[in-house]
Amino acid sequence: QVQLAESGGGSAQFGGSLRLTCTGSGIIHWPYCMAWFRQVPGKEREGIAAFNYDGATMYHDSVKGRFTISQDSAKNTLSLEMNNLNFEDTAMYYCAAPTKGYGFGTASGDCGSNRYWGQGIQVTVSS
Repeated sequence: QVQLAESGGGSAQFGGSLRLTCTGSGIIHWPYCMAWFRQVPGKEREGIAAFNYDGATMYHDSVKGRFTISQDSAKNTLSLEMNNLNFEDTAMYYCAAPTKGYGFGTASGDCGSNRYWGQGIQVTVSS
């Protein structure tokens, strides 16, 4: 059974930093296709940072150069270091793991579209 739990959210000032951590269990192909998503009310959940099926990191344009995804295989933790926060970063942040997919750790694969989700954690950026 896959379980994901986010921690580290809260409030930060404009231009400040926060670090989110996701502790996972029951995930066989760690850290392939592990990802961070975020969602604001009235909008779809969007992927912002991830490890692809080949282990490469990927970022949404809106967070490139400011956010860094990392992982610790020994602890099964996925982290998101968020720097230079702006008001548009205010959202609920979710840790996600793939439910299917294939080719983990190879040059040819797919993460699939379905995800296991954590409960989410709020990040609020204020002036």
